[in-house]
Amino acid sequence: MPLDHEDTATASEDFRDGGTASLSPEFVLDVEGAIALGDAARIHELVGDFHEADLGALLERLSHDARPRLVELMGADFDFTALMEVGEATREEILEELPVKTLVDGVRDLESDDAVAILEALEPKEQAEVLEALPAQERLVLRRSLDYPEDSAGRLMQTTLIAAPPFWTAGRVLDFFRESGEENLPENFFEVFVVDPGYHLLGTVFLDALVRAKPSVRLDEIMQEDRRRVKATEDGAEAARLFERYNLVSVPVVDESERLVGVLTIDDIVDVIQEQASDEILALGGVNPEEELTDDFWWIARSRFTWLSVNMLTAFITSMVLKSFQSQLEQMVALAVLGPIVAGQGGNSATQTMTVAVRALATRELTRANAFRIILRELAIGAVNGAAFGMVTGVVAANWFHNIGLWPVIALAMFTNLVAGALGGIVVPLAFDKLKFDPAVASGPFVTTITDVVGYGAFLTIASLWFHLG
Repeated sequence: MPLDHEDTATASEDFRDGGTASLSPEFVLDVEGAIALGDAARIHELVGDFHEADLGALLERLSHDARPRLVELMGADFDFTALMEVGEATREEILEELPVKTLVDGVRDLESDDAVAILEALEPKEQAEVLEALPAQERLVLRRSLDYPEDSAGRLMQTTLIAAPPFWTAGRVLDFFRESGEENLPENFFEVFVVDPGYHLLGTVFLDALVRAKPSVRLDEIMQEDRRRVKATEDGAEAARLFERYNLVSVPVVDESERLVGVLTIDDIVDVIQEQASDEILALGGVNPEEELTDDFWWIARSRFTWLSVNMLTAFITSMVLKSFQSQLEQMVALAVLGPIVAGQGGNSATQTMTVAVRALATRELTRANAFRIILRELAIGAVNGAAFGMVTGVVAANWFHNIGLWPVIALAMFTNLVAGALGGIVVPLAFDKLKFDPAVASGPFVTTITDVVGYGAFLTIASLWFHLG
C-alpha cells in the first residue's frame, strides 16, 4: 500500500539527509506506489533531482515491471546515464520494455561511450531502428564505434573532443571555448588535441599549459608530441593498465593510421578496472563473471552446475586414491582421521599461491621473464611452511593417538603436500595462461585435485611403509 504524502515526505527527506545512496524501504515503497498510480508529478517530486548514481540504485531496488514505467513517467527528465549505474541484466530488461522513441530521445542526450553501451545491449532490430532515427552525423559516429570489437578501446571511448591545427594560438583556442555553445563541447575534458589536415594526432596541450601560455603562442610550440595513446582495437583492459601505470586521466584513441578517433577518460577506465576485479573474484569462486543478483533463477542454476560438475569429477579422482588404500585405512583408523588435515592444509596453501599468481598474471606482474624466480620463491615458502606445520601437526597427532610413529609420517606428508600445493598453485595458472584459458576460471579444480591426491597419496603411502601396512 502506498504511503500517504506526510510519510512520503519523511522517507524522501531521510534519503536526502543521509547523504548516501542507501534507499530506505519506505522510500522505495512510496516510489513503487506512485508508479502504480501513474502519478508523474509525484515521481518528479520524489526523484526528479536525483543524481544518476542514486537513480541507478533506485532502479535496482524497484520491481521488474516498475523500472520501465519509471523511465516513461519521468519522460525527458529521466537521465539515461543512470542506466550505466545498474547491472547489465537490469539494463537489458529495462531497454527491452521501452519504445523506440524513448530510446532515441535518451541516446541522443548521452556521451558517445554511454550511447554505445546502450545500443550494444539492444536486439539488432531495435538497434537498427534507433540508429536510423538519429541524425546522420551521430548515426555515423555510433556505427563506427559499434564496429570495433567488444570491450575494445573503440567501444569505451568518447568521440566528442577538442581538436585544433598546430598553427592555432592559445588565445584562439580559448576564444573558441568561450564562443562555442555548451552542446558543442565535451561535458568534461582535460586537453586539446593537435592534428594535421588528415586528422593524424601530432600532440596534445593540457588545459593548464593552455591557460598559462601567452595568447600569441602557437599550439605546436607548447604541445606534448610524445603523448601516450591507444589503438581503437586495443583491449580495454590493456588501456586500463596504461592508466594505472602512468597515472593518467585521459588518453587519445587512434586508428591504425594514427588518425584521432576519440578519447578515453578516467571515469570510463574506473568502470573497466572495477569490472575486471569483480570478474576475477567471481571466477576464483567458480561463478560466471556475468552472473548478477537479478539474473534468472534457472540461468544461474545452469551456470553454476557446470562448475560443480567439474569439481565433482575431480573429487572422484581423490576418492579413487582413497579406495586404493582401503585396507590400510581399515587397519589404522588414525589415518582416516588425519588424512583430511594433510589434504586440507595443502589446499589452503595452494589457494594462497594460486590467488597471488592469478592476480599477478592479470596485472602483468608475472611474466615469462620472472616466472622461474617466482616459482622457486613459492617452492621455498611452501617448504618452510610445510616443515613448520609438519612438526606441529606431528606432535599433536602423536599425543592425540598416543603413537609416536605418527609424528614423522604426518610431518613428512605435510611437508610434501605444501610444497606440491605451492608448485601447483603457480604452475597451473601459468599453464592455463599460456594455453589462452582464463587462469582464474580454470585453475581452481585442478589445483585442489593436486593437493588432495598428493596429500592423501603421500600420507597413506608413507604411513603404509612406516607401519608396514599391507
